[in-house]
Amino acid sequence: MIQSINLRDARYDIGTQAGSDAIHRDPTYSYATTLLKDDSGHTGTGLAFTLGEGNDLVCRGAEFLARHLRGRDIEDLMAHFGTFQNQLANEQQFRWLGPHKGLAHLAIASVTNACWDLWAKSRGVPLWKLLLDLPPEALLNTIDLTYLEDELTQEQALAILTDHQATRCAREPILKTGYPGYDTSIGWFNYSDDEIKENVRKSVDAGFTAMKLKVGSPDMDCDLRRTEIVRSGAGDAATLMVDANQQWSMPRALEFGERSRDCDLFWIEEPTHPDDILGHATLAKAYAPHTKVAAGEHVPNRIIFKNYFQAHAHGFCQVDAVRVAGISEFLAVSLMAKNRNIPIVPHVGDMGQIHQHLVLFNHIALGHEALLLEHIPHLKKHFVHPCLVENGVYQTPQEPGMSSDLL
Repeated sequence: MIQSINLRDARYDIGTQAGSDAIHRDPTYSYATTLLKDDSGHTGTGLAFTLGEGNDLVCRGAEFLARHLRGRDIEDLMAHFGTFQNQLANEQQFRWLGPHKGLAHLAIASVTNACWDLWAKSRGVPLWKLLLDLPPEALLNTIDLTYLEDELTQEQALAILTDHQATRCAREPILKTGYPGYDTSIGWFNYSDDEIKENVRKSVDAGFTAMKLKVGSPDMDCDLRRTEIVRSGAGDAATLMVDANQQWSMPRALEFGERSRDCDLFWIEEPTHPDDILGHATLAKAYAPHTKVAAGEHVPNRIIFKNYFQAHAHGFCQVDAVRVAGISEFLAVSLMAKNRNIPIVPHVGDMGQIHQHLVLFNHIALGHEALLLEHIPHLKKHFVHPCLVENGVYQTPQEPGMSSDLL
């Protein structure tokens, strides 16, 4: 039974270089953290990711919503968590702050993720194992699929889960071999050319064969020059992505796509404003067949993701469980993506701590390709069980829970 509820406003200074992009030049990586303690002594830690200012407001929102959890049994709660999450998302007055986006939705993420972490810890298993052990019907009961009926019915979602059960054994070896990562820390926006060169060298030495560069400079020649620096250092066989972090207008995004055709880019991420779904669809067509659009870091909920899928507006889905309404909504988006055969390559506001579990589930249970998982090392010292990445590969976590506990 959940006995106590606490909120923690956790903020971490990562300096003026790391974490910088074309829009967000000076971030403070922060978590609105919900802590749920039960009568057995387990504490569920739920995270929602922000860049500093406003993190306290998300904490206050999570505190407001979490009051409904006091006295609840975690097994009973999770047996119908999809219904409960729908009730949280539609709390009559609080809902008006969204609906289903912004501060109100991030608050749900923090609360939801705390529930999942507590559930896994109470069962004594890592999150990935909890998810894989759930029968398909029980898993679907943890997900709110409302507003998705024209894209994914309950029956279709169940079929995706059941149809892939027979072939799970062919995908389970990844639990031993690990999940491939890619390095985002080589090319933050504020880094100099020399720093990027050195970071690429270190990344290659660490075993990474995929990496991402921040772009969006006022001088597009600078972006292209830095892209060539990474390509030269990483080699022709390396997988290279760029991320504009919403900086470009549509004409600018189209221009970059045209001028970067010979760069062999795996994707161009967040090329323009995330609310411009039709703009992303236009860019997806313009970039093909040379590269694809990646988006999702700032797509707030499953309904907008539905529109992205329906508009063919992205080739890689970057849903983030600490930016949408937590793990349950991440799973809803993953099911839609599988139905459309769109790869999931999560954005990791959690630094990969939670997503290292979720991508294993997506691959083994849903049949998603084991493509790549973003790696950002800057908060490693602040987690109780930091991600273990060896030779560019995430090693499967074994501790109970979802690796979200903070020091």
